[in-house]
Amino acid sequence: MAKTHETSVTPPRKRLFVTLMGVTCLVVVAAIFLTWWIPNRGLANIHPNLPHIVGIIMMTLSGIAILGTGLLVLTTALGKDIFLTRYMRLVVIKFLLPVIEFVGKMMGVDRDSIRQSFIAMNNSLVMSQRMKVRPDRILVLLPHCIQLSDCEIKVTGDIHKCVQCGRCSIKGLVEIGKKYAVDLSVATGGTLARKVIVEKRPKLVLAVACERDLTSGIKDCYPLPVIGILNERPFGPCFNTVVDVSKIDAVLSQVLDQGKPGASN
Repeated sequence: MAKTHETSVTPPRKRLFVTLMGVTCLVVVAAIFLTWWIPNRGLANIHPNLPHIVGIIMMTLSGIAILGTGLLVLTTALGKDIFLTRYMRLVVIKFLLPVIEFVGKMMGVDRDSIRQSFIAMNNSLVMSQRMKVRPDRILVLLPHCIQLSDCEIKVTGDIHKCVQCGRCSIKGLVEIGKKYAVDLSVATGGTLARKVIVEKRPKLVLAVACERDLTSGIKDCYPLPVIGILNERPFGPCFNTVVDVSKIDAVLSQVLDQGKPGASN
């Protein structure tokens, strides 16, 4: 089958998200300063000390913004859970991402590039927690487009129906599932993916998808930790996509707890 058009995925880097996060931090600090400075003289008319009180509050908020940005950068750079990583993920996912997407749009940065960098940042924050999870509490969630469109045996709902012909990535994924004894599910969309997660109640999700679906999935699943792996689209989006199985293998080898069942979270 000849390739029609290539949408290759550049390995996502955290650098872009960190840069935009720094720009966003400066914008927030500037907005805080202006919020204090503009009405400053009017505040003095109410009470002479009011500008100083409001100034201290604004400086505190600015300090929190700068400190939070610094902690995020250090956590991702060092790969260690320095301080409240779970809640830092909340700030990144629920607040920073939409603001950074807006700032990036104003700067002319491609949205998918921002999403790729966000996914890399999220993965780094999840991995920094150094969690160890039992195989039966890990879910590997796959998009249905990972299977060849002309395959007569549909694996949605049961990936083990695969006859292991090796024409698509499913064969390698089934082997990974057997190797680590983890659960693999193929979903046809976000609604089914959420249904699978609710039914299986994993402690950790390893999801394969495109930038848009991974970003929305990470947001929807919080506080459940999700590690995202971008698929490759040699024939365009949502059609005969491919995943690098070695990336899934590498993540599972780090997060799996192979000890006693009661030892994991």
